[in-house]
Amino acid sequence: MLQRQNWFEGWRLLAVLVVSLVSLSLWIASMRQFEVEGVRMVIRFTARSSLVLFCLAFSAAALARLWPAAWTRWLRRNRRYLGLSFAASHGIHAVAIVCFAKMDPAGFAAATSAASYIFGGIGYAVIIAMTATSFDRTAEMLGPRAWRALHLTGGYYLWLQFMVSFGKRIPAMPLYAAFLVPLLVVMALRLIAMASNARRRPISAS
Repeated sequence: MLQRQNWFEGWRLLAVLVVSLVSLSLWIASMRQFEVEGVRMVIRFTARSSLVLFCLAFSAAALARLWPAAWTRWLRRNRRYLGLSFAASHGIHAVAIVCFAKMDPAGFAAATSAASYIFGGIGYAVIIAMTATSFDRTAEMLGPRAWRALHLTGGYYLWLQFMVSFGKRIPAMPLYAAFLVPLLVVMALRLIAMASNARRRPISAS
């Protein structure tokens, strides 16, 4: 009889992460009395929490393939819930951005551009589509081939958007280069796992 190896999995994992994200965001905003600077701190916090959750979900399958172990199997089993937690984190990020725009229109205009509206809008459309098809019934309705195409293409688009979003800040704040490291590691892991899988196919087919 198969049982979960850990209580901290599935919907419980998602609930704990979402409650934590909401609680931390409110606490961070309250540090500045819910004024503009507090909202901007929430924007920065959720950008980073989204990065961590995205990297965990996007690397889960590759890690499980390359290093089969209890923790990598846990990641692989729970990548759906990590992905949904990423969507929740970026949802809070969007709410904070809207609050920033309403509280400080001039500051918001200075911090954004037409490109950020376009590519950010596409990113959120991708997140919504991937979230909506992360449940068994909607995934079945979409079909396995279309589901894989959506989640694979969407994942790579979001990876690129993270690279651009953090990378463009490096000239002014060089420490932002550190945020590119996990993204590059995730991509390297996926490429190595794909190469490893490609090498195994002819052997298994013979």
